[in-house]
Amino acid sequence: MTGAGGSTAAARLIRAGEDIPVDSSRVPAREAAQDELSDPMYHEHDPNLIERGIDRFWDWVGDLFADAAGAAPGGPLGLVVLVLAVLGLGTALWWRLGTPQRTARSEETLLGGTTRSAPDHRTTAAAHAEARRWTEAVQERMRALVRSLEDRAVLDPRPGRTADEAAAEAGRLMPAQADRLRAAARVFDDITYGGRTADEAAYLTLCTLDLDLEAAKPSLTAGTARGGAG
Repeated sequence: MTGAGGSTAAARLIRAGEDIPVDSSRVPAREAAQDELSDPMYHEHDPNLIERGIDRFWDWVGDLFADAAGAAPGGPLGLVVLVLAVLGLGTALWWRLGTPQRTARSEETLLGGTTRSAPDHRTTAAAHAEARRWTEAVQERMRALVRSLEDRAVLDPRPGRTADEAAAEAGRLMPAQADRLRAAARVFDDITYGGRTADEAAYLTLCTLDLDLEAAKPSLTAGTARGGAG
């Protein structure tokens, strides 16, 4: 009886074991899933490297503003006021620093509204040259040259005349000096409006031209033609 009972119990355990499901290993299943997901078809619409970088940048900017808003007095509204204040300060500085440049460009005339004589300009030019301020020396000597031509009635006095206009008008009346006059006007424009610096050679060249023009006489033919055209 005991032997028969033991056999029966063993048989029941075997049948029960056959009914228990056997679990597969999780590692092979995970590897299979990873292989499947690595297929390029699942990543066709993923953002590229540049897009991911841009997204991270904007996330960083958003976090930065969020932190600034939390630290600024008044929260987000205080941050807006602070940004507007900074922009206003930047605009004021730009306007302040930009004013001299705008003024210089708006006064692109040779003599402007000054009434100084040619000897006065020459004296000022000599003082600049003695101090080796060649840019200012060239400017003053060019003004002296043009003022001298106006004093001699070679050029009509005109405060708004530019260096190029003075050189062109005087060159028509003194053809032998036309090229030198144009070169002098170009140097004046370069150092006055182009930001370049003059040197001693430029100043001495202009002094020589000024003296030569003092000794030169305007062409009567050119003056007659100009008068007829007027």
